Amino acid sequence: MSIKTNTATALVDVRGPRFVAWVTTAVLVATLLLSAVSPLAAAALLGVQAVVFAIGAALGPRRHPYGVVFATVVAPRLSPATEKEPVPPLKFAQLVGFVFAVLGVAGFAAGIPLLGAVATGFALVAAFLNAAFGICLGCQIYPLVARLT
Repeated sequence: MSIKTNTATALVDVRGPRFVAWVTTAVLVATLLLSAVSPLAAAALLGVQAVVFAIGAALGPRRHPYGVVFATVVAPRLSPATEKEPVPPLKFAQLVGFVFAVLGVAGFAAGIPLLGAVATGFALVAAFLNAAFGICLGCQIYPLVARLT
């Protein structure tokens, strides 16, 4: 869900959320690989990612830990943004990621590794779709949820 605009109010460079999604994809793949060796270690790593999702959901993409890395390290090396997207759907997508991460942590920590793996897998699919193809599932669901509230 991208829009072209010159207005900077509540809009962010689309490349930032895609960078965030690539980093998230890597963390979630590492979580699944780690879960085969130690479900508790996977729970800890996924717990850190859950905190990252919570920060993104509460504070938005500009203050998201991976978003800060994008803004300070990556963005200065890129050409100016030509495409931007609104912040509220991105915050909602982070909230959805947070919910799946919490379910995954609970599964791994409670000795239900299948729950942990499935929840992590759902988050991974969503992150990868955004990273590789620019398809933000949470952003697609956001208008439906916004109408209900």
